[in-house]
Amino acid sequence: MKKFCIGLLAFGIAGLTYSQEVKVEELSEVVIEAVNYKYLNTSDNKEAPVPVKLLERKAAAYDVTTKDYYQDNYDYYTVSFVIPDGKLVAAYGPDGKILRTIEKYNDVPLPDEVRQALQDRFPSWEIVKDVYRIRYEDREGAKKNYKIKLKNGDKTMRVMMSENGEFL
Repeated sequence: MKKFCIGLLAFGIAGLTYSQEVKVEELSEVVIEAVNYKYLNTSDNKEAPVPVKLLERKAAAYDVTTKDYYQDNYDYYTVSFVIPDGKLVAAYGPDGKILRTIEKYNDVPLPDEVRQALQDRFPSWEIVKDVYRIRYEDREGAKKNYKIKLKNGDKTMRVMMSENGEFL
């Protein structure tokens, strides 16, 4: 009986391997086109916080030409991307390319250059709030700055800084 069960099991496994037919199909060619590569290259920063990277990649991957409201006779389409940490408003051209963006992120970690410049100039002050703003124009590139609120006891101060730690 033991030999019969083992034989039946082997026969069943062997039968299953021959019962499948392999179909070989030719797949159509896929063309990947990076329409918004210039936007990502200009605004992408290795040290950028996660919310910034998330919204910028969502905006770059968004294809306005596939949406129901798309008509190629309009000059641009404005699309907003919102998360709790920030907001990005992008204007897309009729070809789906990003023409300009306005981005605003609240309380993001500051880059090392900005923190060091603040500590050097205002050593006894602490950062209460910061806003990271990015303005992207297709022809000009991205302009990034920080609006920072500092506090020292009862005194408060607001400063504007570039991404390189320069005071504006």
